[in-house]
Amino acid sequence: MMQSLWVKKNDLAQTQWRDSDQPALAAGEILLEIEKYALTANNITYAVVGDGFGYWNFFPTGDAKWGIVPVWGFARVTASEHADIAVGERVYGYLPMASHLLVTPVNVQDGGFVDGAVHRQGLAIIYNQYQRLGTEAGAHEAERAIFQPLFTTSFLIEHFMRSNDWFGAEALVMTSASSKTALGLAMVAKNLSPQIRRIGLTSAGKKGFVEGTGLYDEVLDYDDLASADADRATVSVDFAGNGSLLGDIHRHWSKNLKFSSLVGATHVEERGGANDLQGPKPELFFAPTAAESLIKEIGPAAFRARVDEQFAAFVKGASAYLTIEDVAGPEALQSAYLAMLANEIAPSRGLICHMEQAAP
Repeated sequence: MMQSLWVKKNDLAQTQWRDSDQPALAAGEILLEIEKYALTANNITYAVVGDGFGYWNFFPTGDAKWGIVPVWGFARVTASEHADIAVGERVYGYLPMASHLLVTPVNVQDGGFVDGAVHRQGLAIIYNQYQRLGTEAGAHEAERAIFQPLFTTSFLIEHFMRSNDWFGAEALVMTSASSKTALGLAMVAKNLSPQIRRIGLTSAGKKGFVEGTGLYDEVLDYDDLASADADRATVSVDFAGNGSLLGDIHRHWSKNLKFSSLVGATHVEERGGANDLQGPKPELFFAPTAAESLIKEIGPAAFRARVDEQFAAFVKGASAYLTIEDVAGPEALQSAYLAMLANEIAPSRGLICHMEQAAP
């Protein structure tokens, strides 16, 4: 028996577990049993913009009103009709909130494969790739599941900015400075563009946490934005999606704002209060497109190596401010999703979800 957590697309707080029979495998297919996955605010974004950005299409339910939220995590092959992939092998990649996933591996190599299932054709390749991990658990798997998908976006933003000489700016201001993507960007910029001053904007309640990471040169709560140096040429990266805040940033730096980047999945017209902005027109940064472009330029192996080098450094530092919490069993996973949806999970908590509870 397989289980999956269905979410009502037009009311994300409506959830229910659905049971289904394990499928009979066709030639070339494998069945993955999902061991654990990370639950972050990023997964809520997948659900919020699921229709517009196609996130519901990866793990379809067959019911147009209900979807399955994608997550990143680890799974083990429990059945295989593919000659090159053995039962017992583990993989890391894009998974459903579910107990199992049926995939059709293509482009199989020692390091990974792509799911060639018909319904995933035409979807962003970065989400269809699975990394092969052998049979044993590796080091820092929890941190990898929590941070790596977001960290790739962080890496790509810094690469984009640096490739454009930071648009002539001397400083980088980031909203939602406690978010995992902002933390990753701050660290990569610190390592690869140390001449750029890093300014984090956050809520008053999270300011202490953000300062404690040591990744920012300056941390301000949103009410103190006016105290930031508006005379310094600056670029902004908005993770918050708050149109009023974006307007404040544009007004404060005005002609000294050299570039305005929107990260996430909401266009500027959907960020209420962001119309008629002073300074540059905000541009949406979509990580899958940026990744495909860089992979074509330097090749997949070099791309992965560059990201992994920075990610290893990030994970080493993250243990100082992140507490990993294990959540197990369907009822607890459902509750954790609802708590994340309600923004009740502190940024210092990293949730790793296990389908099955550990044996006593």
